[in-house]
Amino acid sequence: MPLRLFALLSLLGLLAACAAKPPLAPQLPAEPPPAATDETAAPLPAYLRELSGSLLGVPPGAEAELALLVLDQRGLPQGLLGNIQVRGDGAPLLFRLPFNPQAFAPGARIELRGRVHFSGRLILRLLPLPIRHAQSQSLGELRLVPAP
Repeated sequence: MPLRLFALLSLLGLLAACAAKPPLAPQLPAEPPPAATDETAAPLPAYLRELSGSLLGVPPGAEAELALLVLDQRGLPQGLLGNIQVRGDGAPLLFRLPFNPQAFAPGARIELRGRVHFSGRLILRLLPLPIRHAQSQSLGELRLVPAP
């Protein structure tokens, strides 16, 4: 008899625990914290340089990628000096692309290229932008064009 009573009390305890209200979820802040801007971003190490600017026209949820490439005589990529990926939010996307200036070979052809993907499909691209000097540069607003 005591075993039945123990089983009954255990069953009632489990039912009571399942019927209790779930714990409240923690309250999330109403606004997300502001994204880091150029003023609050981490300082660049002394041996690196950077290209900075903003990408215009990146749709919300799309993924933009910028790459600093070394090209051969035929315009084909031969090396990657730096790249970044950023996600669009509908506003102009600020970017900082660090690179090592010692990787710039004398007379080498260097270009900044970019592309934007949405749901795995190429939708926009940046026209190739020649970079002539291995110094930090502000490129300003860069406009994207529809991909072919």
